[in-house]
Amino acid sequence: MTPEALPIRFEDWGWRHAGRSAWAVRHVTLRIDPGERVLLLGASGAGKSTLLSALAGVLGGGDEGEEEGRVLLGWERPTTRRGATALVMQNPSDQIVLSRVGDDVAFGCENLAVPRDEIWPRVRRALDEVGLANYQLRHDTRHLSGGEQQRLVLAGAMAMGAGILLLDEPTANLDPAGVVEVRDAVARLLADRRRSLVVVEHHGNVWAPLVDRVVVVSGEDGVVADGPVDEIVARQGSELADLGVWLPALHGTTVTISRQSCSTHDPAGSMLNPQPLLTATNLSVGHDGVACLSGLDLALPKGRSTVITGPNGAGKTTTALTLAGLLPRLGGSVAMADPWAPPGRPDPTTWKSKELLTRIGTVFQQPEHQFVAASVADEIAVGLRALKRPQAEIDRRVAELLETLHLHPLAQANPFTLSGGEKRRLSVGTVLATDPALIVLDEPTFGQDRRTWRDLVALIASLRDAGTTICSVTHDAAYIEALGDHRIHLGGGQ
Repeated sequence: MTPEALPIRFEDWGWRHAGRSAWAVRHVTLRIDPGERVLLLGASGAGKSTLLSALAGVLGGGDEGEEEGRVLLGWERPTTRRGATALVMQNPSDQIVLSRVGDDVAFGCENLAVPRDEIWPRVRRALDEVGLANYQLRHDTRHLSGGEQQRLVLAGAMAMGAGILLLDEPTANLDPAGVVEVRDAVARLLADRRRSLVVVEHHGNVWAPLVDRVVVVSGEDGVVADGPVDEIVARQGSELADLGVWLPALHGTTVTISRQSCSTHDPAGSMLNPQPLLTATNLSVGHDGVACLSGLDLALPKGRSTVITGPNGAGKTTTALTLAGLLPRLGGSVAMADPWAPPGRPDPTTWKSKELLTRIGTVFQQPEHQFVAASVADEIAVGLRALKRPQAEIDRRVAELLETLHLHPLAQANPFTLSGGEKRRLSVGTVLATDPALIVLDEPTFGQDRRTWRDLVALIASLRDAGTTICSVTHDAAYIEALGDHRIHLGGGQ
């Protein structure tokens, strides 16, 4: 099956989600020729993912939103060009549909009626290209880490043989080696110029050498920059940085993170050896009774920011969720120090949800997994209402967090309709609302533009400086530099 890279055209195109007063994106006029490789940039919420969804033909009909202008693949609407595009979305778990690795990669091929004798060679080749060749085809997809899920979905897109590859932040949750592995796999796939590429990535350095041009979109203003990377940086770099756009040559941040002494919050009065808020001794962690890490001796210093690092699949998220009391420990012990733990019950895994609310707050890797309310404002208020706080206090705290997290215009929006970066900021807000002593964050900077990254990191730093203990699972080197007071590196089963 030879891929067909069709011309892409947006003609004064826009989309407004149902129930929203503001357009997700508007006035987009753009052409991408067959075989071109485009890096699509823009601030968080600028409509980048919406553009990719339009090209993939998955935005839905009139009951899901309002459209103006046209999107064309060749001379037809994307909804009529089944198999012409392959989309890898922001959240890989949204695209994993089958329980076995091989079956999931084969799923797209089967739906496109690829001959049976072609499917499994394609599946094996795609898994090899994304660095998952060591997994058996029958391996359970539920046991993959977030980064491994991302690579699995990319393998499924590659196996389909589509002429247009659409990638929505495909390396956001990958370790540095995985980022290079995926980028190189995409480069191999595109080497013969028979396919086109449109890739959305806030941090574009890794893709800059591979693409022909960069296109920047800005909500209601449509395309605000279009051209070779070097030209755009030279001509509009400062202007775009002010809008929150991460341009490849402007990757550094200007955030100054406070390094206050923790001594005022530390009963021992020591900067070098602050009292541990949470300790783990000979800890074993895993899923379904099967340990992935054993013999862990860890401590989270009170009033400090700890980062948990390591390659994808090392057990970082599993360890963090166990420390947070959300997964049962499989061996050893976890204990929160007095006086923060309930009397006589130091183990967080034994606490009820209300006991966790003011002690340990967790931001999941997939924000949607913790949304329970119908609006952004109500989502932030959930924990406060569970604690039966006065309504005036709830209203004040919600308003503060909406402003701080740049979510005020979206206060009445459904949380599930937000962009990936907006969902991440909302998930952080829901945890901050109840002022827990320990905050556990899994990939907190995923999907953030230059401005929201800066503000989110500064907010977390201010919480640390006020005495809150922070624990973050992250691959973000800039975040580690800013907030890595203490580091736990997991790898090789340790």
